[in-house]
Amino acid sequence: MTPVTTALAAVLLAAAAVFAVLWLVERSRRRRAQEAREEREWDRIDRELEVAEQAGRFRIIGELGDVAVASVARVVSQAEGMRYAAGSDPEAATRSAAALETTARDALADLRRLQNAAAEGVRDAAPVPSLHSAGDLFRVMREAGLEVTFTETGERYELRQGAELAVFRILQTSLGNALDHGGRGTRASVAFAWTADGLHVTVEDDGIRAAARRAGLDREGVDKATVYSAEDDLRAVTEFVEGPDLNALRDRVALYGGVLDARSVPGVGFSLSVVFPALRHHNGVHGVPLR
Repeated sequence: MTPVTTALAAVLLAAAAVFAVLWLVERSRRRRAQEAREEREWDRIDRELEVAEQAGRFRIIGELGDVAVASVARVVSQAEGMRYAAGSDPEAATRSAAALETTARDALADLRRLQNAAAEGVRDAAPVPSLHSAGDLFRVMREAGLEVTFTETGERYELRQGAELAVFRILQTSLGNALDHGGRGTRASVAFAWTADGLHVTVEDDGIRAAARRAGLDREGVDKATVYSAEDDLRAVTEFVEGPDLNALRDRVALYGGVLDARSVPGVGFSLSVVFPALRHHNGVHGVPLR
């Protein structure tokens, strides 16, 4: 090998080494840039979730404000009636005082509940829905493609307006999510179990099976191992399911002493269960003295 060839080989080797170093540096720079972009994307998603959760909380506050205003209006109406009765029938006015006191305490409970929710609003101008609106909700969902069935056990009793609103929002949110995630043809079963003082609400859907049916698969005829694994079962039992809609529901349910449990059912769909131990008499205020 001539000296010129040797020198040329050395130059080429040095150039290759330089290019290798530059390539490694550039790859490292691109990796850091990619990681920075992914971190910014996660931050953006976190911010969007926080905004969605705040919007849900503000909506609760607005609706509770409507309930509180209606309660105070009842207090004013009863007080006016008492004033007119006092001039002609003092005994009737005395009897009305007890009813007025009860109504005033209910109004105060509504205001304290509103205050508690605000401490942690986007408002709708539409009338506040109640359990009587559930039939309309089921009809709308069926027209949208959700197959809804409803069962009820126990003896139903009147609830406070805010409590009825909480139950209605449970149905609205869970059925809306079932339709969004499962699509048309998803079957959803809603059940009310009334006890002497409480209420148990369950909403279950088969969104996963519905997707399989639309794809032409018979979910029940497929071997279980091809559908989901033991890890799916474990994750369904141990994972805490959350999201803006569910977190807003948990806040609303907690106002009336309820407990919400939401979980995915591997190979089937989604299940939501809410237990209100004392919904019949619960005033929506926790640990807040009303005197």
